[in-house]
Amino acid sequence: MHIGLYFGSFNPIHNGHLAVAGYMAQFTALNQVWLVVSPQNPLKEKQSLLKDHHRYAMVQRALESYSYLRVSDIEFHLPVPSYTINTLVALQEKYPQHQFSLIMGSDNLQSLHKWKNFDAILEHHHIFVYPRKGSDGGQFRNHPHVIWVADAPEVEISSTFIREAIKNKKSAQFLMPPEAWQYADEMHFYK
Repeated sequence: MHIGLYFGSFNPIHNGHLAVAGYMAQFTALNQVWLVVSPQNPLKEKQSLLKDHHRYAMVQRALESYSYLRVSDIEFHLPVPSYTINTLVALQEKYPQHQFSLIMGSDNLQSLHKWKNFDAILEHHHIFVYPRKGSDGGQFRNHPHVIWVADAPEVEISSTFIREAIKNKKSAQFLMPPEAWQYADEMHFYK
């Protein structure tokens, strides 16, 4: 099976994440997309993340009705900070029957040269790239293992905006999958 890995903190998961993941699973060569909930991105400053199990639970609830989308907690069991190359090695060892590819926005592709062992990632895995405003993918744009998915939806929703809205007593319910919103609301997250 060809699995697309869509990494993120999902703090919280929103409809933009679902649109990209669903599109990749339904309209590319991928059979499934796994949303990999990351403990901490080593290229980002440590932010106040919800506890791992809460973010995982929100994603799990959001994906319940999609047979072609799954949530993965693989990075919870790896050393922090989590590096994509280590995650790929761990997944390949655990699921040798699957082929794994990455899913990322063109902005992340543009900074791929900063990733640990980026050359090994490019050599052994394909990267499905969706467009992001203001980014053309940089030096890896025409790499033979980079697959551009130009028709993928460009949804400009940010988890930061959602957290700020909730903190300011505004409803962000329309920006999140209902199951994730309900869980976040019941748990009083981001308030």
